[in-house]
Amino acid sequence: MVINNKSSNHPWIFFLLVFILAIPFWLFGMVAEQFLQKEIPINIPISALMFVCPMIAALILVYRNNGPDGIKQLLNKTFNRRIMRRIWYVPIFLIEPIIMFLGFGLMKLLDGSIPVLQLTILKILSLFLVFLIAGICEEIGWQGYAYDTLENRWNALGASIMLGVVWQIWHIIPHVQLHPPEWILWQCMGSVLLRVLIVWVYKNTGNNVLAAAIFHTMNNVCSFLLPNYDSSIAPFSIFIITAFVVLIVTFLWGSKTLAQYRFTHNI
Repeated sequence: MVINNKSSNHPWIFFLLVFILAIPFWLFGMVAEQFLQKEIPINIPISALMFVCPMIAALILVYRNNGPDGIKQLLNKTFNRRIMRRIWYVPIFLIEPIIMFLGFGLMKLLDGSIPVLQLTILKILSLFLVFLIAGICEEIGWQGYAYDTLENRWNALGASIMLGVVWQIWHIIPHVQLHPPEWILWQCMGSVLLRVLIVWVYKNTGNNVLAAAIFHTMNNVCSFLLPNYDSSIAPFSIFIITAFVVLIVTFLWGSKTLAQYRFTHNI
């Protein structure tokens, strides 16, 4: 038995385990936030350290089902799959910056007092390295373990939305620790759509978990580069732009697989 056999994975058990594992981080965040938040250079809650939970849950479940070989196969799926079509490096690294710049433009239209973007190579690289670790830990679980079985039950778009909803429910408590309800609403709605784009990248790079993790990372980097990110106008603007991108992707690659480009036969 191998871990990429869709029938061998149990996404609902995985989801439950991810939530259970997150409880100590949520509780620690509630207690420690007032003491430690000033020590964190970026505005994220202490409970965001729960990013390790999807990886831990996936490793526990594949070990239970397949022993050490299961863990090896899951890690191979994450780190040992090449992106055969190199053109996909372009959307992996550039789609989120494009969404960020368009979102920033919308923010300026809605509120002319928004400060200018302040981008430095050091800041971008620092954010990328920090968020890449978190992105890999999360996507080992969300994409590497849970997604394929969900797609076996729904189409790719449906599985993406289902996974995105669970993913954002899991984020609610950390969000509540720092942000008002309106910010949380737009952030969660935008992130559900982000999951569709993550799946799109994952499917078109040969189920490459690392590609999904890098795309996830680029989203986090671009979000924290936006000025006034903690105001509701930022996630609202990103949601609007992301929605247009998802509509285009779904139209061109199809909701059933998100991987069958409709104009291939004309190229």
